[in-house]
Amino acid sequence: MKKLDKLILGSFIGPFFLTFVVVDFILLTVNMLKYFDEIFGKGLGFMIYLELISYFVISISPMALPLAVLLSSLMTFGNLGEHFELTAIKSSGISLVRALRPLFIFVVLLTILAYLSNNYVVPKVNLKTFSLLYDIRMKSPALDIKEGIFYAGIPNYSIKVNQKLDETRLRDIIIYDHSQGQGNTNVILADSGRMESFFNDRYMRLVLYNGVSYKESRSSRGISEKPVDFSRTNFSENHIVFNLESFQLNRTPEDLWSTNRSIKNISQLKEGLDSMSNEINSLIYYNYLTTESSYTYFGRNKKINPPADIIEKKAAYDSLKLRKSRETKLNGNQTEVVASTSGNDSISFALESQKGQVSDTLPVLAIAKAVTDSVLEDQVGKDEISGNNVTSVESLRARKEFRKTDSLISKSRPVVATGEIPQKKAKTYQQLEEFSPESKARIDSIIEASGYIPRAATVAMNNARSIKNNFSTKLVQIDNLQREYRRFQIAWFQKYTTALACIVMFLIGAPLGAIIKKGGLGMPVLVSIIFFIIYYMLTITGEKWAKEGVTTALFGTFFSILVLLPFGFFFLRQARKDARLFEADMYIEFFKKLQKSFKIKSSKLEANVLKSN
Repeated sequence: MKKLDKLILGSFIGPFFLTFVVVDFILLTVNMLKYFDEIFGKGLGFMIYLELISYFVISISPMALPLAVLLSSLMTFGNLGEHFELTAIKSSGISLVRALRPLFIFVVLLTILAYLSNNYVVPKVNLKTFSLLYDIRMKSPALDIKEGIFYAGIPNYSIKVNQKLDETRLRDIIIYDHSQGQGNTNVILADSGRMESFFNDRYMRLVLYNGVSYKESRSSRGISEKPVDFSRTNFSENHIVFNLESFQLNRTPEDLWSTNRSIKNISQLKEGLDSMSNEINSLIYYNYLTTESSYTYFGRNKKINPPADIIEKKAAYDSLKLRKSRETKLNGNQTEVVASTSGNDSISFALESQKGQVSDTLPVLAIAKAVTDSVLEDQVGKDEISGNNVTSVESLRARKEFRKTDSLISKSRPVVATGEIPQKKAKTYQQLEEFSPESKARIDSIIEASGYIPRAATVAMNNARSIKNNFSTKLVQIDNLQREYRRFQIAWFQKYTTALACIVMFLIGAPLGAIIKKGGLGMPVLVSIIFFIIYYMLTITGEKWAKEGVTTALFGTFFSILVLLPFGFFFLRQARKDARLFEADMYIEFFKKLQKSFKIKSSKLEANVLKSN
């Protein structure tokens, strides 16, 4: 390594670690303020707070790295430019790009380290942070009884102490016991008392002296019933033991947060995306199948099939699932599984083939016969009630004829299954399939008289409402799953974008420092804050677009980098040309030249107008 590289790296690493610590502390303070009321004031030990703070420091480090790189690169090249060291480097024939090379290699290594931290360290730290923060939230505040104020921190009790001599001795005590859930029916008054904890602060003993206990029974009594019991008990000494389990910090298992996307690495996020994609596809697929069963008459002539891509995804997922289940079964007992699967496959194939032959060759006569039979039974009942014997006899004869045909159908079913239909029976089918105009008119009159059409309309409306409700429910489920799918994608791409932001911030900060030529914490800090706020706003905007589905998750997460990267190349080009972007003299000269050119053009225009006149 050359001396120039050592000089530039030495002048960069010191400010980098300093700014990283400062930025990390600022972000830690901002993050801790969100949970200030929930964390402090609960009597926790110093090690618990130190553990929580260390978790927060590690989890926010990926956000602090880009800002630290931006600020330190600005300070480094600003100091080099301010002390004319950068000018000496350029005068010796070394370009600015060559001077940036050692820092660029360092930032690339830092980017790789940031990616590894985002993928492996931060998820585990987030898991421990969520677990510890939840336990601290669930812990009750520390036992702090103040004078003249009712204290309700102990469950089912409300205590008031008018005077505290010290942390143990109390004077003028009032206790309301709400353990029975009947209001202020049990009250204890005492002149003095003594409070002390025991058994590792899990229980507290309150010894009361010279007091009275009032207890009133609470019941729903009527006017004629007797009044409730009221008892008063005087005591010289009374011992009350309170359970302080809610004041202890109970650590919950970390598996409760196993589904959170913040604690998953890239491989786990991919598995979650795959499972959610299959679940969304299955919901859409089965929604098509259930919809077809809802349209009774429409489904007879036309099938409602899912789209081809949905069917392909469902088939691929089912094949993978079947293969995985077979592999797990083969590991246990390979021979039995093979025999059972082959036997089941042959049986299912035979059943499917027989079912197909029967369904293809079975006539529609059975359905027509059943409908007509039910209609004739209704007509016979009406004729018997009205006393019309002739119609009843004719109806009974018709029913006998249909029963004969029914026996013929049942006898001919095996023949139908084999595909061989005798000619005589085929003629019988053709004769029975044809209804006379009188029988058709009679059936229509019976259907109209029974109010079939209004009932059919009511059933159709109910079916339409149920279909609409099912569609709305499934649509909400699919929308929630798709939203969660996009959030998993954002969490996946964020592990790359937060690391690549270090390179983008370096490409902005180093050329800007060479252009500004001012070190220290003045101008560099101001410029760094401006660009970091722009980066943060662009990041939030892109992630919001991705969450709402306005754009893809890839474009939304890389939106801030795509916007700021051209600025980095622009500043690098201007720094190579020694442009004076932040000097007021350049803009004053620019406006003077613009004004001068405008005057020249206006004078030429006046001269041309005079010549034309």
